[in-house]
Amino acid sequence: MTAKLPHVFETVVHMLKVAAEAAPLATAIKFDNRQLDYQQYLRCVAGFACELENLDVRGERVVLICGNSLEMAVAMFAVHAAGAQAVPVNPLYTSRELKPVLQDADTKAIILDDSLAGSLAPLLDELNISQRISVGPDSRFLDGWADDPSATLPALPSSSDLATLQYTGGTTGVPKGVNITHEQITTNISQREAMLPTVQDDERILCVMPLFHVFAVHMCLYLAAWCRGQLVILPRYQPDTVLAAIEKQRITRFPAGPTVYHGLMAYEGFANTDFSSLRTAWSGSAPLPGDTLRRWREETGCPILEGYGQSEAGPVLTYVTENDDVKPGCVGKVLPLTELQIVDTETGDRVLPIGEQGEIRARGPQIMSGYRNRPEETSLTLRDGWLYTGDIGELDADGDLYIRDRKKDMAIVGGYNVYPREIDEVLYAYSGVMEAAAIGIADDYRGEVIKAFVVPNKSTITVDDLMEHCRQNLAKYKIPAAFELVSELPKTAVGKIDKKALREQVTI
Repeated sequence: MTAKLPHVFETVVHMLKVAAEAAPLATAIKFDNRQLDYQQYLRCVAGFACELENLDVRGERVVLICGNSLEMAVAMFAVHAAGAQAVPVNPLYTSRELKPVLQDADTKAIILDDSLAGSLAPLLDELNISQRISVGPDSRFLDGWADDPSATLPALPSSSDLATLQYTGGTTGVPKGVNITHEQITTNISQREAMLPTVQDDERILCVMPLFHVFAVHMCLYLAAWCRGQLVILPRYQPDTVLAAIEKQRITRFPAGPTVYHGLMAYEGFANTDFSSLRTAWSGSAPLPGDTLRRWREETGCPILEGYGQSEAGPVLTYVTENDDVKPGCVGKVLPLTELQIVDTETGDRVLPIGEQGEIRARGPQIMSGYRNRPEETSLTLRDGWLYTGDIGELDADGDLYIRDRKKDMAIVGGYNVYPREIDEVLYAYSGVMEAAAIGIADDYRGEVIKAFVVPNKSTITVDDLMEHCRQNLAKYKIPAAFELVSELPKTAVGKIDKKALREQVTI
């Protein structure tokens, strides 16, 4: 698709600076009973950025392990403003999951919720990460510069500098860091704006998705600064608080994952909520059933527009627009300045005709620079300027994309990417396990869940043993929803565990 983009800022910090200059007293951010206007927001970002700069983080990486909060929002912009690369990480990660990320990132400093400081101290000591900034009610807040007119931004990075290192799981079980520049981020924001235009100075965006996730960062944090809207942050998803916020805060835009939409519509208070302020809801990660799309629109008067992308893609590649006909399973048309093709899965070189399924490849100015410290995987994923997504899809005659499957071994559980290989390795680390195989299976509520098949080498092993072992080593959303103890696992002709055969026979 070709179209002229709205203004592309040099960095998202430049974008926030312009918002503060244009609408200094407009409410920028709300969290619990705290709020900042745009002038105060920028001052807080500037003050914290100068503090970070004094830690010599420019050109280095700063890890953020924070739940949704005003602090997380300020810290993300401040890390960018200090010339460092932001590394947002899931605060639910165990030390086992966190360790390879911190080692690969070679972080200069870490910003973390004070509730995590004690439990993560042994790991941070082991990795010799001494520069730790705890934020939260038991340590410090990051709004102390709100009324300090002397708080000014340091020298800002350039558009070609690395802005974010976004870790995504790998089929090998080891997370990969996606290097993204400021220009790739701001270009994608403008591409999205060209496709899904917002109303300047008149948007109220509800952030219930986790701000360590690329979807929430782009569709909530950055988007609010782009349109000079109010960003209303909730600490976590709870149906009653989400519905109350939509009604009381007069929310106009609601980005969320499929699990949230299913949960809200199943909640008893849904039918009595006033949705009249909502203009659009946005979804990603997995296509919603046609019945969900229909019922949401009938009961709220507002459409759910679905899109497609991934961390490697900046992150957005396609979206359904407000003027499109709703087609169940459709994730829309390609963004401006972006090309998307369906190619054969064997060579990736043969472009397939309309209606045929194959691997999705894309190219455009928002595509990642590559994986950190992984030249071989970068060369496999980025070929001749094309990003090979690992997803299977097809295009219809209107140019609309449909996601049909995944080429790589991955499940999407409640909007989170989960790589079964990592779960396999955790299970193999348990002394009572001879063989293990985890797979993703369909689930009406969460999209997919994980089921693990285990061949025990001890007759005393129990499902409770395996569950407890997983709790100690995996974030909650990765823990299998079901275990099945079996005497053997199906094998391929060369003796490998046949996960395809498991999927075909699975029940839960």
